[in-house]
Amino acid sequence: MSVQIRLLTGLCLALVVSTAIAADDARAWLERMNRALATRNYDGTFFHVRNGKVETLRIIHRVENGKVSERLVSLDGSGREIVRNDEELTCYLPDQNRVLVETRQEQGALLGTLPAFDTAVTENYRLEMLPRARLLGRTTQVIAVNPKDAYRYGYRLWIDEGTALPLKTQLCDEKGNVVEQVLFANITLPHSIPKSAVETQVNSDGLQWVKQPSPKQGTASFARLWRAIKVPPGFRLTATNSQMMEGSTSPVAHLVYSDGLASVSVFIETKSPQHDPLNGLSRVGSAFAFSTTVRGHQVTAVGEVPAQTVQFIAGSTKPDADAASATAERSR
Repeated sequence: MSVQIRLLTGLCLALVVSTAIAADDARAWLERMNRALATRNYDGTFFHVRNGKVETLRIIHRVENGKVSERLVSLDGSGREIVRNDEELTCYLPDQNRVLVETRQEQGALLGTLPAFDTAVTENYRLEMLPRARLLGRTTQVIAVNPKDAYRYGYRLWIDEGTALPLKTQLCDEKGNVVEQVLFANITLPHSIPKSAVETQVNSDGLQWVKQPSPKQGTASFARLWRAIKVPPGFRLTATNSQMMEGSTSPVAHLVYSDGLASVSVFIETKSPQHDPLNGLSRVGSAFAFSTTVRGHQVTAVGEVPAQTVQFIAGSTKPDADAASATAERSR
């Protein structure tokens, strides 16, 4: 073997090793961030930027005896507040004269739309350590979470070295353009936070309270009647449920497909003759939605993912009998 080939081989091995070490370091920082978001008390003001619009919010996150409560307040005049106590989420919308109450299955923080970065993240994303940066007078570790294909978005995160809290996060498309951004203006980490700080300050007198209806008998099986015949690589079915929605006389099935980081919700309901069916692609904030009609049902997929992902999943969602037949046909 020539000297040049040996040198080239050695350089390649060194690059592979250094890349693996960097990925391990990045994963360790993401795990620290997850723990900090879940277990620490914090109170901060941040800017949420998407579609050229900036919203200023305050978040108060309180942990006591393992119980988590949070309060998210819009500071831009609408008076909106979101209060979470463990699994119950209450949205106060005085500008709409409503209060919405629902059960929240996900246990992640209300901080923007930041998901939990679990140990399976490297299956569909490449982790990269970027040069450190200073924010709010603090040194941050900058982590890039780059998708391995065009079916999901990536992230850039500025994680405070001292507290492991994210001081800035960006959701990025396949070209690296920023789709959505969260940037803290200030943040404190008090040893304790009084319970009153996470209780709403909205006067709910006269507001209409809307609670998520309890599923009626027989509706739970409706979600099991539907499946996506095929999904983008890495996505899998992670949750199914059915419920009676407000103003609806038939159950709405809800399927969730996730790659461990990105997720797509699929809603299936019987078409109503009183309403024109939704069809095609639309944008909802930083998320895409795609609706189509399948066997007399409205199928809508929505998620903070590229447009082609919601189109892919909605287009392949069929009654379970059709899905089973298609699976059997492919296996022949």
